Amino acid sequence: MISSKIGHSLDPFILKVYRVLPMGKTISPNALTLLGAVVAFAAALVILFGRPVLGAFVLAFSGLLDLMDGALARSTDRITPFGGFLDSVLDRYSDLLIMGAILIRFAAEGNMFDVIATCIAAIGVALIPYVKARADAAGLPSNTGLLERPERIIILLCGLCFGLLHYAILVLAVLTHVTVLQRIIHAKSPSLG
Repeated sequence: MISSKIGHSLDPFILKVYRVLPMGKTISPNALTLLGAVVAFAAALVILFGRPVLGAFVLAFSGLLDLMDGALARSTDRITPFGGFLDSVLDRYSDLLIMGAILIRFAAEGNMFDVIATCIAAIGVALIPYVKARADAAGLPSNTGLLERPERIIILLCGLCFGLLHYAILVLAVLTHVTVLQRIIHAKSPSLG
């Protein structure tokens, strides 16, 4: 939703931020992708050890790196099929590491309802890009749905920052599966006629 409305219009701003960072102009888009995944792993560890607000800031930095890799690839004409593939795979690892850390935190607190909700949300988080990839591979339309990755990260950031993680997970547990259904229906619609 955010991605489809904003697209790459933030690239100039993101590239300005990139140029200010200590890495300068020496890092490749794929290296930024890997760095973003490492930072997401760090965010998961911070969340796991009970520091949700700090975890939110580390997760936000990981998200910024994820935006930078694409902006850098586009601006330097270094878009490659492997780069897109690597970005997608590492995004899945990042998403599921964060969900796993949240699940373990809820389990450590003995909160089984939230553990189950987190499992359901994690399944939805994993299925959204899978459904898109399968539809794309079959030549079916798939670019629709309420929760793409930016919306999911924003919901998690709000939950982590404001002590509303229980509610954020409930929202994800419902809306990720609504998004999966939207994509399935959208992919089916051309063949209905």
